[in-house]
Amino acid sequence: MVSRNAVLRVARPTDNLERIAEMYTEGLGFEVIGGFSDHQNFDGVLVGHPHHHYHLEFTHHHGTTVGRAPTQDNLLVFYIPEVTEWHAQCDAMLAAGFIAVSSYNPYWDENGQTFEDLDGYRVVLASRDWAV
Repeated sequence: MVSRNAVLRVARPTDNLERIAEMYTEGLGFEVIGGFSDHQNFDGVLVGHPHHHYHLEFTHHHGTTVGRAPTQDNLLVFYIPEVTEWHAQCDAMLAAGFIAVSSYNPYWDENGQTFEDLDGYRVVLASRDWAV
């Protein structure tokens, strides 16, 4: 069993390292919490909240092109139950350059809004509380 104190890192490659990091910091209110340059031909940026147990890592391998997301159902989902906060977060996503899209899975259109980044990866802001 994974410790309750474990930290979750979601990592993915991008061809647009600086712009993707900017989109996620502006759109989700994250901060750049780390990064590296030319580590065995990889550059990376870590974004998140310094006191939360999760963060995102975006990487770029020199000389490699990764292209767009493999499917429209590659999602990060954030649950925001407070309606005023949810609307403000949706506005921030659009201002950061995310595009509002119809969800591949209609469940997310019924329970929130789906946004796509410039790599084709998607973020859902669910306008509800999370429950098992």
